Amino acid sequence: MPSHWTPTSWQQRLEELLAPTGDLKQAPLRRDVRSLGTLLGEVLREQAGPALFDAVENLRRTAIARREADGADQAEANSQLQQALFSVHAHCEDATTAYQLGRAFSFYFELINLAETNHRKRRRLSHQLDAAAPPQRGSLRGTIRALKSAGFTAETTEELLKRVCITPVFTAHPTEVARRSVMFKRRRISDLLEKLDEIPVPESTLEALEQDLTAEITALWQTDDVRNARPLVRDEIRMALDYYESSLFDTLPVLYSEVAQALAAEFPDTPAPAIADLPLLVNFGSWIGGDRDGNPFVTPAATTEAMAMAKNLLLTHYRKRLQMVFEQLGSSTAQVPVSTELLELVDRYLAKAGPNAPPNTMAERFPTESARLLIACIMMRLGAPPQASVMSYVQSVGQSAPTLPPYNCAKDLIRDLTVLRNSLIENNGRRLSALLIDPLLLEARTYGLHLHALDIRQHARVHATAIAELSAWKPAVEGETLALPPALSPQTQEVIDTFRAIAELKRTNPPEALPRYVISGATSAEDVLHVLWLARLGGVRVEADPNSSDPGLQPVPLFESIPDLQNAPAICRELWTSEIYKPLLESWNYKQEVMLGYSDSNKDGGMLTSTWEIYKAHRALHDVARECGVTLRLFHGRGGTVGRGGGPTHRAIYAQPVDSFSGELRITEQGEVLNWKYSDVVLAERNLELMIAASLDAIARPDAVIQSKKSVIPTRNAVILSEAEGSASATTTNAQSHPHLTGELLPAWEAILDTLSEASYAFYRQHIVESNDTFVYFEQATPVAELEHARIGSRPAKRTDASSAKKRSMEDLRAIPWVFGWMQSRQLVPAYFGVGHALKSYADSTPDGLAQLQTMAKSFPLFLDIIRNVEMALAKADFGIARMYASLVEDESLRDRVFTVLKTEFDLTIQMILAITGQKALLEKNKVLEHSIRLRNPYVDPLSLIQVELIRRKRAGDDNPELNRAITATINGIAAGLRNTG
Repeated sequence: MPSHWTPTSWQQRLEELLAPTGDLKQAPLRRDVRSLGTLLGEVLREQAGPALFDAVENLRRTAIARREADGADQAEANSQLQQALFSVHAHCEDATTAYQLGRAFSFYFELINLAETNHRKRRRLSHQLDAAAPPQRGSLRGTIRALKSAGFTAETTEELLKRVCITPVFTAHPTEVARRSVMFKRRRISDLLEKLDEIPVPESTLEALEQDLTAEITALWQTDDVRNARPLVRDEIRMALDYYESSLFDTLPVLYSEVAQALAAEFPDTPAPAIADLPLLVNFGSWIGGDRDGNPFVTPAATTEAMAMAKNLLLTHYRKRLQMVFEQLGSSTAQVPVSTELLELVDRYLAKAGPNAPPNTMAERFPTESARLLIACIMMRLGAPPQASVMSYVQSVGQSAPTLPPYNCAKDLIRDLTVLRNSLIENNGRRLSALLIDPLLLEARTYGLHLHALDIRQHARVHATAIAELSAWKPAVEGETLALPPALSPQTQEVIDTFRAIAELKRTNPPEALPRYVISGATSAEDVLHVLWLARLGGVRVEADPNSSDPGLQPVPLFESIPDLQNAPAICRELWTSEIYKPLLESWNYKQEVMLGYSDSNKDGGMLTSTWEIYKAHRALHDVARECGVTLRLFHGRGGTVGRGGGPTHRAIYAQPVDSFSGELRITEQGEVLNWKYSDVVLAERNLELMIAASLDAIARPDAVIQSKKSVIPTRNAVILSEAEGSASATTTNAQSHPHLTGELLPAWEAILDTLSEASYAFYRQHIVESNDTFVYFEQATPVAELEHARIGSRPAKRTDASSAKKRSMEDLRAIPWVFGWMQSRQLVPAYFGVGHALKSYADSTPDGLAQLQTMAKSFPLFLDIIRNVEMALAKADFGIARMYASLVEDESLRDRVFTVLKTEFDLTIQMILAITGQKALLEKNKVLEHSIRLRNPYVDPLSLIQVELIRRKRAGDDNPELNRAITATINGIAAGLRNTG
């Protein structure tokens, strides 16, 4: 029987791949989705029986019918919904059947997600095959082309690139529902889908690949997708490290090659740089094993283990790479000379190789292969036993294995690799260097000897409590200021133990692996000084050491609430002008990092106010930094969802304030986002390229330069960096014109955003934060209470430190479960509430108000980003389904009050978004996303109905492990279907 992937003709398959637009372009995705659905159906019938398959099909068809009738025939839509409810009620009487139903729909999303990811890779390949196609949107080549059009030269472009460095910081916030074993199976299915895309493939091979694919889907079905226990911190560390092995180690050379090729293509008269000569554009960070804010399981031992696991993974990787180089690089001095520098380095190593390994022992084995000898020595310094052929020879002549001291710092490894590289280049081996050594050098510069920088994080309240406890104790010996009390509370003891562990880890590991300490909930300069005092008490050197590679331990204040964002510039001014802090700044070369919190500020003030206050804090912090002579780097604590500051990263980077970006940024990557962005080389390379391109664009603003050159009267209040002309220019604007997507913020637009934010904030606070009704509604009309049984992450859902509130309240609730509950219940309140009210109020109260908002949405990147992110969230929400969740609220009067407020604001926000964008329906101008959501809804809807039914039973008293497992299956499925947990 032919495979589901058997083409009508291979010519047609090729035409599908090459199609730039239209139906033919989408044909491969439709085929993958249809074929994977068919295979899943076969697996369901085989593994769970025809009754379950029929139940799934019945619910799916009913959900489709309800969606098709919705809006056109509301009575029919309601009838279909009732049929679905009756069906769910019947099937869910047995918790095991409910669990199987939930898994069936969840697995469909697993396969759809993989199909869509494969299509993204397919379209990227299609674009690369078309030499005449303009650069892909957001690509580095597109940005460099814009720079060239603006007058930038190859030299000024490369100078700008030297300012760019992006740092994804992997975090273990509990938003990844998949188990590690499930992630491995995803990768195997993804690999098979790629093989099915090859052209041409014999029919027998297609059939074999389809059989393998069916086997992998079967294996996925037979694997527990729901955890039986919470993951340990070690499990979270391991999951993040998997991304290096699965993609990132192989991505780095591809990424830098893309940069070199883009420069060569756009500036053909300038020689293409070698990847090892490009500036460092990317490095990596992690919070996993260092973030103890509210997580009692992140202990000093966990931090020590996180560093050891990262280092061991990296050194193993280096040794594997070097082994390959050893085998491939057989350059002989009988054929080509080597540099004197290399010979001298090898002689020094041979002299140190150990008392039982005479220098000539290794040299005799490779008398003409000095490059290989150096590689063997580098491997030994990285902890490997001597290369196999060296070992066998040494042992054959009765000698002990040679040894060399391990590397203590990355610069020594980089030096040795550079000696080898230079020798090859000097002696007609440039191609060998580019193939074998340049990628290694690139990795050594990026990863050092530690892989990524591990941030330590703790809440300011915990530090304040420790300080108060320590200050209350009077030492018995006068002048004994640094002595500790004989007994400390467990929380304070953990704080002291953490700093002692940092001091020890800096002594026994590359000290640059622990450069920062993030302070959650920072509200004052004193919060930073507390960390300095406690660090010194624990034996940590906080200032950088000029005589070593130790960068010290810089406190990084994290401003999270709306008031704290507003106060952040004044707090930093106080800190940076403090006589206590100035010497530290000097030791750090007057560089300071500050973190901005998206999740908590959104929960505190709503999406619109959070976005605007972060923007203003960003701009003001850079102003204060310039005033104080500080180079500021901002760390953006963004989540995966719009309600936690998520959304397309390229847009967000470009939407930063003009002249308030140094080119360096750190950004959190967490939960399910890691899988979407870094699960394979193609995705990881594209994601990193987008961030580099956006950063380059945000520094140079080439569109602004081009626009100002075209204008007879240049634009007002724009500070546009024009490296091509050698200076930054401040210009003025014509009353009849406005800047178009240059990033310039006109005073009138700033006033509008202030007005919108003020209205949104007041409305959001009144109806959400300060409304006890809404909090009660949230707890009962969402599955937030069931999050505990999902066992998503090691961190508890609520802070339990000694200084936190004891009662249940909005203030004590973490931002993640807040967004999780609204997302799962299809209400997505954090992503839109207050936006519609503010937009409508402004449009109605201001002459030409709507026209002004439309202009801003077309011309100001930040406002465009807000509008598009809200639109995406509205498209994922469903208040027909949300009404089912609302029925779980016990107090009918309270339920109706809150639901009416939420639904009214939801409808108003849709109305205003459509009016501003000029669309008749949401996502009318984003057909790819619209199609994806439409494809998923018939499968998400049954999961939501199943979840509501199961929660109702649980709250009625039928609380048992099987029921909780079934609820968790629906949580997994809805998260996969919406591509968001929280």
